[in-house]
Formats: sequence, structure tokens, C-alpha cells
Amino acid sequence: MQAVLGPSDFIAQLNTGCVMLDVRSPGEYEQGHIPGALSFPLFTDEERARVGKMYKQTGKEEAMELGLRIVGPKMADFVKTAKKLAPERRLAVHCWRGGQRSGSMAWLFRQSGFEVVTLGGGYKAYRQHVLEHFGLFNPRIVVVGGKTGSGKTKVLHALRDLGEQIIDLEGIAHHKGSAFGFIGEMPQPTVEQFENDLFAAITQLDHSKRIWIENESKSIGRVFIPLNFWAKMKAAPLVNIEIPFEDRLQNLLDDYVQTDPAELQLAFNKIASKLGGLNLKLASEALDNGNYTEAAKIALSYYDKTYQHNLDVNVSPDIRNASFEQGDPAKIALALTQIQGL
Repeated sequence: MQAVLGPSDFIAQLNTGCVMLDVRSPGEYEQGHIPGALSFPLFTDEERARVGKMYKQTGKEEAMELGLRIVGPKMADFVKTAKKLAPERRLAVHCWRGGQRSGSMAWLFRQSGFEVVTLGGGYKAYRQHVLEHFGLFNPRIVVVGGKTGSGKTKVLHALRDLGEQIIDLEGIAHHKGSAFGFIGEMPQPTVEQFENDLFAAITQLDHSKRIWIENESKSIGRVFIPLNFWAKMKAAPLVNIEIPFEDRLQNLLDDYVQTDPAELQLAFNKIASKLGGLNLKLASEALDNGNYTEAAKIALSYYDKTYQHNLDVNVSPDIRNASFEQGDPAKIALALTQIQGL
């Protein structure tokens, strides 16, 4: 195998039992990394800043000498840790540009008996690969829509249980999409990391078979669906789920009844200008009195109007309405798989 690989072949190493090490600084890794790669920093954020400053002020040679002084005492620990992480002694190593950092670590590991491949062009080349391919993907998407509380995410998961392919955008984004979407979720990834995680999810699926995706706006919390992929979603068939209001209300209560009232109040405050002063006052009073049912009704009233407007202007060439007498996700999922022409 070649020692230097392009992005596709490099990513594929994760499926062969090879351990991928990202030797950039922790801050670079947090900003965005290849899903499945382990953070294995050559420098701390502070050390990287020192080396970069030296490079700008006095030149490459002095910066390299500083880097060697910093890394030298760490080399034995690098090898020791790598042996624990990769007992089969197979590593895929990358840095930002595929230069000094990954090259030096690859040399060290090879000298220590590891089989090592590196990423040509580094993480920068990977990012270019990701962004280009969002426009090249041509999957068979089916969008699952429905008013707030319809249980769309639960339906997606039920479709997966039936053997269908899904992409859980809200799961990847760690956000449910609405003003209340942050509640009960882990911190959101950066926009860059969301793109990386979405790319990984897409590439793991068979694009000749349908892929179910929940209807979303361009943004999910503070991350954004890549525009060229979002355009494919808007051009895909849309199945609009309709379940009784009481079931939607219960779904909201199930999701949020254990929530800190302060978080619910914060969410209502986010949509205060659209709710109107009276509705915000009534929702706040309902929360203060522990009347989550009334607060949920006010939220649904607002989101129902918003959803209907979005449905009216939806540009999908194929919109199907699927009405159900109750909101059982498993039964809804099974019915969706039986709709002809999807």
C-alpha cells in the first residue's frame, strides 16, 4: 500500500481496523476532525502558537528547532500510547496540510515498528473533498414532514428498525430544530464538524436505495445543512404526516415535562416577537403554575401556523399527505414504506 493516500482511501482505513490519529493541536481538532479520528496532538494549543510565532518572527529553521525541543521529551510517550491504541500496529496519521507534523510522527511510528499511512494534503484536503462531494451526491431521498409534535424523529428511528436507511439530521446536530430544540441535548458541534459528521453518515449508505430524512430548514440550531445537499432535500418527495392534535400534544409533554421551567421560559423568550406579548404572558404564567399542557398548546399554535406556511411554499415536486388516527411511530413507519412510488 502507498504510504501517502488521498482522502477517500485514507478515510477507508477506518473500516480496515486501522487506527486514525489526528496529530493537530486540541483546538484544531475541536474545530473539526474526521469522524473516527482520535486526537493525538503533537503540540498543545499553546505550544503550537509558540512555534507559529517563531516561524513568523525568525523563520522556518528556528521554528523547527523549537518544535524539536518541545517534541523530543514526548517521543517515548507517543510510542507507548500508540501501542495501546493500536495493538495491531496499523496507523493512519494526518495533520493540517500533510506536512511536518504528520511526516515526523509517521517517521517515529515506522521506526517503532508500525505500519503507517498519511493523508496527502492533510485535513485541508479532506475538507475540500467533503465540500465538493456534497454537490456530487445523488441519493434517493424521501423527506418526512409533519407539524411539531408529530414524532418525526421517532418515525425515522422506527423506519431504521424496519431495515430502511435514514439520516438523523437532528441527531447529528444535537438539536431538535425549534427554539426548544436545545433542551436535553449535548452541546452542538461546530458547523464544520456537523458537515464532517453528515458527510460520514451519507457515505455509509447505499445511494441506489431510498434514504429517509426529516424535513428541516437550512439551519438546525446553530449549524447549517450544506446548501447543495439541502437543495437535494427540497427537490425530493415529501411525505407529510398528520396525527391527532392530542397525540402531538402528548409527544411534546413526553419530551419536555421533565425540563427545567427556566429552560422552557428561555425557549419561549426566543420566539417572543412572533408569539406576541399576550401569548408570551400566558405561556409564562402556565409555566409558573406548572401547567405544561397549556404552555405546550400555545407553542403548538405558533408552530402550526409556521409549518402550514412552509408547506404552502414548499417546492417539492411530489408532496404526499399521510393521515393517521393515532401517533404510533412503528405503525406510521410501516405505512410509509408501503406508499407507492417512493
